[in-house]
Amino acid sequence: MTLHGWIDAYLNHLRVERALSENTLEAYARDLAKLAQGDQLSVDTVDAELLAKILQANMKRGGSARSSAREMSAWRGFFRFLLREKAVVVDPTKLLDRPRVGRRLPRPLSIAEVDRLLETPNRKTKRGSRDAAMIYLMYASGLRVSELCALRVGDLDVTEGVVTPLGKGGKRRVVPVGAAAITVLREYIEGVRAAHRSSAKPTLFLSPSGRAMSRQGFWKLLKRYAVAAGIIAPISPHKLRHSFATHLLFHGADLRAVQAMLGHADLSTTEIYTRVSTDHIARAHRSAHPRARV
Repeated sequence: MTLHGWIDAYLNHLRVERALSENTLEAYARDLAKLAQGDQLSVDTVDAELLAKILQANMKRGGSARSSAREMSAWRGFFRFLLREKAVVVDPTKLLDRPRVGRRLPRPLSIAEVDRLLETPNRKTKRGSRDAAMIYLMYASGLRVSELCALRVGDLDVTEGVVTPLGKGGKRRVVPVGAAAITVLREYIEGVRAAHRSSAKPTLFLSPSGRAMSRQGFWKLLKRYAVAAGIIAPISPHKLRHSFATHLLFHGADLRAVQAMLGHADLSTTEIYTRVSTDHIARAHRSAHPRARV
């Protein structure tokens, strides 16, 4: 089998056996495609020297240690698969040192910034009503942007105040939605989404033409509203998710409850937010306590 064939087989394995999302599979495919550039036609032609050259080229193009580490992670999984399939006898990734990646603390929005962002869309217009509903729900529930855009009408229960997104690995979870967000969501569902009832699409958030909202579309509208709200720092859907988790922990939420709401399989992934909250407290102490600085 050719190298391209083995890459396709591995991606199919990830799709079927591990039930990874299409977005994750696309990322794996991009990282693995670099192995098949040039004259690399078989898995035997991929060695540690070639992998090191790819990483060096990535750094010369301005790539970060984090992106190189992600590539190496994809390669290691691929070669473990090849070893199990007896397609190779040596794993060349074992000869490479993993790039050292510092764990970056997310920079959440302040509560005042979130308040301004939530109030920026004009809810009296159809588009503004939809946009406000999406932003309110993302901040209220900490959804991933892919989960937000994939929500179906039946995934939101405005009576019980819960949303049940389909997360990574095809797992559903139940996340509470606060009263303020439910009010805005009701406005959208009853005043805007109801006009699309004849549409065959069960998707909750639709464009004026009746198409499902895309991740890119939501990202663009979020950046537009952030500028209008006077938010200077870069913003992204993931920053809203960071803000959701950080603000919950700052106000005393239980770490495991936040883990469940975010859909993290590993508690250590959620623990990074406790560092954010602690950092916020330390900054407040340094700025306000008369004996905090020499």
